Amino acid sequence: MKLNDITDNPGSSKPRMRVGRGIGSGKGKTCGRGVKGQKARTGVAIKGFEGGQMPLHRRLPKRGFTPPSSIDYNEVNLGRIQGAIDAGKLARDVPVTIEALVAAGVCAKPRDGVKILGMGEMSVSLTFEVAAASKSAVAAIEKLGGTVKLLNAAEASVEA
Repeated sequence: MKLNDITDNPGSSKPRMRVGRGIGSGKGKTCGRGVKGQKARTGVAIKGFEGGQMPLHRRLPKRGFTPPSSIDYNEVNLGRIQGAIDAGKLARDVPVTIEALVAAGVCAKPRDGVKILGMGEMSVSLTFEVAAASKSAVAAIEKLGGTVKLLNAAEASVEA
């Protein structure tokens, strides 16, 4: 292979359209631009222009801010977990993880993990492997003899 043998793939580039070369070419007179007005000229940039009316993107209020590094936990109360155990959807001998909670239908999707909150009553000793847990939830779980293992301890912590 030599440098003068190198070519593009067939069909990767199309020839330039010659406009303004008579009506027989199919692109004569207006050259495919329609007729008259601002859009028939070169250098037009009117995205969002509504004929002088205030554009929609300026009429609507600006609201809120979503930080790009925010963590979105599934928040699950102890009472909801107890309800899943009573219904037979969660096993007592298997650690409670986000995968187990999604499989049991307690959480819809994994998101960034699960945070256990202390609302509700627990009557079973369980092992939890979660991203975060509130102090009241940890106290309630350990009171029954269960354990809480926080995954990714650098980011997740016991929060109030």
